[in-house]
Amino acid sequence: MNREEIKQIIPHREPMLLVDEAELIDENSAKGKYTVKGDEWFLQGHFPGNPVVPGVILCEIMAQTCSVILADKVKGKTPYFTGLNNVKFRNQVKPGDVLEIEGRITRMRGNFCFGEATGSVDGKVCVSAEFSFAII
Repeated sequence: MNREEIKQIIPHREPMLLVDEAELIDENSAKGKYTVKGDEWFLQGHFPGNPVVPGVILCEIMAQTCSVILADKVKGKTPYFTGLNNVKFRNQVKPGDVLEIEGRITRMRGNFCFGEATGSVDGKVCVSAEFSFAII
């Protein structure tokens, strides 16, 4: 899926649409990519002279990637974060990097979704997390 196809599933729009492409692997997993261009709003002050993608943005990219797994459930609704657990930041993500996400949904409970994901650059894990969100 490209950005326009992703927009048909999740409500995020620029500048908060943070997935360039996504691929549904099976009914519970997906892969996604985001290329850090360097001119993003979240890099402007984080950090001057040494831009690094903030951890919360990395978590958002992972969640947006996983939202495409639930296309039928999130279409026309909004997925809201309800929790982040076991978040680990291992390497920095900087301008020019292509962040590759691998995520999966581990379970559903009513309108609540639980998942996990990792984000890597050049095969090195930069971030991993478990998360939950409500589909409202």
